[in-house]
Amino acid sequence: MSEEAVVVPAEDVRKEEEDPFAYLERDEFTSEKFKIEIKNLPRYYGIQELRKLLNETLKLNSSKLKTPKRNSTFAFVCFRNDEDRCKAIEVLTAYKWKGAELSAINAKPAPDPLVKKRRDENFKNKGNNKKAKVDDDRSVEDKLKDSTTPFWNLPYEEQLAKKQEDIKGILKKIGSDLSYQNRELSDWLNKQKQLHDGLPCELLEIRHAKTIDGYRNKCEFSVGMNEETGEKTVGFRIGSYVNGITGVGPIENLKHIPDSMKLAARLFEKFVRDSDLDVFNPENQTGQFRQLMARSAKDQLMLVVGVSPKDVSVERVDQLKKDLIEFFTTGEGKEAKVTSLYYQPLLKRTSNEDRSSKPQHLHGDTHIHETLLGLKFRVSPEAFFQVNTEAAEVLYESAIELAGATEKSTVVDICCGTGTIGLCFAKTCNQVLGLEIIPEAIEDAKQNAIINNIENSEFFAGKAEELLYSVFMRSKNENIVAIVDPPRAGLHNKAINSLRKLRKMEKLVYISCNPRQAMKNFIDFGKAESKTMHGEPFVPVRAVAVDLFPHTPHCELIIFFQRFNTLEETAKAVDDAVC
Repeated sequence: MSEEAVVVPAEDVRKEEEDPFAYLERDEFTSEKFKIEIKNLPRYYGIQELRKLLNETLKLNSSKLKTPKRNSTFAFVCFRNDEDRCKAIEVLTAYKWKGAELSAINAKPAPDPLVKKRRDENFKNKGNNKKAKVDDDRSVEDKLKDSTTPFWNLPYEEQLAKKQEDIKGILKKIGSDLSYQNRELSDWLNKQKQLHDGLPCELLEIRHAKTIDGYRNKCEFSVGMNEETGEKTVGFRIGSYVNGITGVGPIENLKHIPDSMKLAARLFEKFVRDSDLDVFNPENQTGQFRQLMARSAKDQLMLVVGVSPKDVSVERVDQLKKDLIEFFTTGEGKEAKVTSLYYQPLLKRTSNEDRSSKPQHLHGDTHIHETLLGLKFRVSPEAFFQVNTEAAEVLYESAIELAGATEKSTVVDICCGTGTIGLCFAKTCNQVLGLEIIPEAIEDAKQNAIINNIENSEFFAGKAEELLYSVFMRSKNENIVAIVDPPRAGLHNKAINSLRKLRKMEKLVYISCNPRQAMKNFIDFGKAESKTMHGEPFVPVRAVAVDLFPHTPHCELIIFFQRFNTLEETAKAVDDAVC
């Protein structure tokens, strides 16, 4: 084959740019090539249940699962190769699950949303689409404000009032669903609603920190093109790729980002513009500069530069690392006062593995250290830590208040992460036992206990549903309080069942960053006993919202649950609180 450059006709280039399926012909891996549709799904099932059926029970190695809506009768599943896809169709055809006989067929890949949108807009501009939407004439800045901080133009008191009303609606739904799922609770719930203005439990006034601007201690900035100016920009996407949007807008006028991060983003933007490397293009998977992650604490700033090193030599990558160190230590970037600098290669997943690797330390400290309620916590690049430190103190103080743990209590911190909540409880109780699925987080938790000279804590790595019984057996006390702060999707159904079966545990505090998504967990705690759900149910007794995210619609919700069979004590506690 000739080594001369191949000239692609302009007509072919235009055709590819307008073909929403052209991505399937490129060299990059996409699981959309190996997609099936599962039909005749049962009337009731959970997405996690379906995922477990596919990957654990049937060993089908699916890579992506999507349903159009909850409890849809069909779902799309992607695989990494044709062999896995063919095996899935064979295994799932006529497979019986929850009383339904499944069927599976090959499915068409989804169109590239960006190309589809561009084609539709071209079609509209030719006057062929009479139902076309009115063009959005907002500036990039206003689009970004509306997408990242939708409440940016509302007085803060009005923001709090809206969130309090939203939480009331969630609690009312919990009460309604519990009445339906557990008839034995109906009379008690009706009395609760009379006491608490239609709510199933007492709701305290929403709480917040004093600082409401520049509160975020972690941001993940995208690197891309500003569609308004045509310049390389470090900021936030003004929309999602799935909606056909790749443009990046500047963050300078966003209320929730601290000045230190804005400065770091501006300086890194200068570095990107001066570099011979390009910004990442998500449509055709070209370009290098992709992301800048920033974490901050008092007088500390960690930066993680995310780069797609595809089509770049090892020598050029090594030079890039040296350039980054020089820029942020002795060059223009010195003004940012970076105390911890990392480089992270971000590569598109192949058919067999995720090729993105862990951050590589380049310069400065390996961690930053945060302070919560007088305790010091080390934070690594990938560790979870609440994004609003000051409000997190309000959150944890509220959890401690609702839990009512004493010097005779054991606190079991489920999904403990790096131990922040459990260790904040340590001085108010006799013993802290934490469990977390991520081993590295458990190591951080143990180190954080040592840093703070806390000796009444132990931490264990593993799945909650597998560890709960053995961890509870380590309790030195009869009075056990569980603290649950799970990921956004909530607890696995098995973990809830395990908690309900632990009869020694009568109190539970659930912290949710997305109460609507956690609704199923809330209801499962209160369902009637059955063949699949064992143990006396838990009922909500008291709740409080804490605003960790000013200028957005989101807030955290803490609900204190108690065993239904201890309702006399609950009623007395509520009466005492009212008095």
